[in-house]
Amino acid sequence: MERRDFLSSLAVLPALAAVEVPQSPRATAGRAPLKLGTVTYNIAKDWDVPTIIKNLTEAEFDAVELRTTHKHGVETSLSPAARAEVRKQFEGSAVKIGGLGTTCEFHSPDPAVVRKNIDETKEWVKLAQDLGSPSVKVRPNGLPKDVPEEKTLEQIGKSLAECGAFAGDHGVKIQLEVHGTETQRVPRIRKIFDYGGNHPAVRACWNSNQTDLLDGGFDANFKLLRDQIGQVHMRDLFLEEYPWRALVTALSAMNFQGYCFAEIPESADPVRVLKYFRGMFRAYQNL
Repeated sequence: MERRDFLSSLAVLPALAAVEVPQSPRATAGRAPLKLGTVTYNIAKDWDVPTIIKNLTEAEFDAVELRTTHKHGVETSLSPAARAEVRKQFEGSAVKIGGLGTTCEFHSPDPAVVRKNIDETKEWVKLAQDLGSPSVKVRPNGLPKDVPEEKTLEQIGKSLAECGAFAGDHGVKIQLEVHGTETQRVPRIRKIFDYGGNHPAVRACWNSNQTDLLDGGFDANFKLLRDQIGQVHMRDLFLEEYPWRALVTALSAMNFQGYCFAEIPESADPVRVLKYFRGMFRAYQNL
């Protein structure tokens, strides 16, 4: 290089130093990353509590939703001593209990069945309080034939209001999963919340269903529940049929404080799969 050319190149260094490297949208917004967990349905259904803690710590997940009937054995039948032991194990780890997943539902035309499910939900709330779990997940699961739709939606809403009042008194929230062949349509979930008086202890578990793209599309549906979303279920992030980036962007924009749970199939190499899930999840946040 000629001396003149070398000196000319030095002259541009201050200008280069002044160039600001663009940061990711989340970095500039100063927000913390979204919190990531997994549902024991199905990838962790055969793990006991120590295995859940070990594997999720290795995969760098924040929390777990303990779904009923799985090997972890966290059920309402647990004795006070067993509840204390489960709580101790999680409190001594980096993995938190992000919620309890039940199959309680309130759409039956039989009042006795609805009452049974409400009472069972209350038992799960007591368990959640004992374990330090922030919430209990319930679900709608369809619309009975020969019953007016609005009557069923109102029934579910009022059942949730009773459960929410009980949960609130115990420092716990109810998460209503956007679930069921007919009831997973978001406008119907919106009506359920409205019929229940939008109780502050009742939140929505956004379930990442393909029906989120109907009834006006993703943006319109997300807006309907935005203020009630308390947790999120996510399927495999490689499924391009669903607008994952739009979902993650919307959650980040609202500074979402709940857990995003991977609800994905079993694998012969589950920890590795969870690590890939975490990598894609962080990539969608530009982290």
